[in-house]
Amino acid sequence: MGAPLRRVMRLSSNVSLRHLGAGALLALAAVPMLWTALEALKTGSNTAAWRALAQDPALTHAALLTLWTGLASTLLAWWGAAALLARGFVRQRLARLLRGLPVMLATPHAALAIGFLFLLAPSGWLLRAFSPWLTGFDSPPPWSTTQDPWGLGLIAALVIKEIPFLLWTAATQLQRDDVRQRWRAEHALAQTLGYAPRRAFWLVLWPQLATRLRWPLLAVLAYGLTVVDMALVIGPATPPTLAVLAWQWLQDADPATYAQGAAAGVLLALMVLACSALWLGSQRLQRKALAHGHGVRGSPSRTPGRDIGVWLLVGVYAAVLLALAVGSVSGVWAFPAVWPQSLTTAAWEQVAQSSGTVLTTLWLAAGSSAVALVWSVAWLELAPRRWDDALRPLLYLPLVLPAVLWVVGLYGVGLQLRLEGQASGLLIAHTLMVLPYVLLALSPAYLGFDPRYAQLNASLGRSGWAFLLRVKWPLLKRALASAAAVGFAVSVAQYLPTLYVGAGRFASVTTEAVTLASGGQRSLTSAYAGLQLALPVLAFALAAWLGRPRRFTHSAA
Repeated sequence: MGAPLRRVMRLSSNVSLRHLGAGALLALAAVPMLWTALEALKTGSNTAAWRALAQDPALTHAALLTLWTGLASTLLAWWGAAALLARGFVRQRLARLLRGLPVMLATPHAALAIGFLFLLAPSGWLLRAFSPWLTGFDSPPPWSTTQDPWGLGLIAALVIKEIPFLLWTAATQLQRDDVRQRWRAEHALAQTLGYAPRRAFWLVLWPQLATRLRWPLLAVLAYGLTVVDMALVIGPATPPTLAVLAWQWLQDADPATYAQGAAAGVLLALMVLACSALWLGSQRLQRKALAHGHGVRGSPSRTPGRDIGVWLLVGVYAAVLLALAVGSVSGVWAFPAVWPQSLTTAAWEQVAQSSGTVLTTLWLAAGSSAVALVWSVAWLELAPRRWDDALRPLLYLPLVLPAVLWVVGLYGVGLQLRLEGQASGLLIAHTLMVLPYVLLALSPAYLGFDPRYAQLNASLGRSGWAFLLRVKWPLLKRALASAAAVGFAVSVAQYLPTLYVGAGRFASVTTEAVTLASGGQRSLTSAYAGLQLALPVLAFALAAWLGRPRRFTHSAA
């Protein structure tokens, strides 16, 4: 009886240590997140500020514009990603569909908006290509093709940026062997019952996949409703969206106006909560409707032969990248010339002189992504599954809270801890923003790891650390590297946390690019936007190299 009792006691001790470690990890992440959220809500709960907000004449129009741009962009991105997934799955071309996603994911929101601006502006490349031979224009027309009052430019930019994110998060689900094999079998079974391949996808697979994409979808919805950097570059200006209006109020030195901006952030949070509830409710109704297929089998001939959507998405990103590349070396470029009359490297020389900005961006991105990756791996390894499921809403707070409200809380916490304007405070702010994305990216592969490997390792008498170092982490190195690259890209794209917590003492390539976008320096703006894009692309390239599969060679005896 002695040996079994010792084994039970040892097992009980190991479980207690794992719970203790998970509790410590939870405290490290949850305490600053909750503190930030409570500080933001406290700042935004001023009664006088709410009264001033309600009386502001721009509020109604800004709120309606926010709802329109946020909901329209989310709906179009959701529909576009679903349509591309359906085509890729049915035609067994998912690998080809996902091949170009790393570059699209690496493109920061602000860089895409700046490239879009240079394409669609009245003096942009698109109109230059048709002038004067078709349009008759010898000078840029007074058109509102960017920063239009209807927010169409902002909607288009958001849709183009969020489709790759939704595709990638769906791909992380399909990379799990057990899920992929089961869904293939269910899809084949539906076809044996007479359903067309696309109809079988929508009735059988999509409801399951849509449920697993709940958190990525809510992140896209929250970002679309609360985006600031893209709205500053390409969004409507008179009046702007509610998030930009709140940002403008938060810039004011008057405490009453600052409190009004914080109240607008709380209003944005309530709008996000209401829209999320409405969206999830409509999805539930849709799943019930799909459960009753009414025997409609669909027609196999409805699948077109060409991947128009994929090529359109790739073409837009290629045009944006080309516009940034050419714009960064352009000198004199009079309208309606399609190509610059002179080329110069002056903008890149000026960027090279700002090495401190690049170094700040690099150490913030590398440090925050590394800390977030280590925390996520430790949490997924130690936390019981029921803890993880219950606490995900808390850990995803930075994803769903408006950025303008979140930075109000970060700034308040930074002031209390005297971290405002300090490198350590800025690193913590970036890490809190990066952590939910890294956890979201890593979870499907990590939680889907086959537990039989651990059982086999235990049967061979090997330790848990040997299993992690020699089996589990090497097999998951692609997912680990990809999650780190996602965290790096998210940190590079941070605008408001760098601006507020850094207190103007730290400049990043994103803050420089967004600031320059409001001016007339096309070449310098393009250079900073290109650099903002190049850094995450290099991170994803490094992740692809580190995550490459091992090649085994067999030598002849």
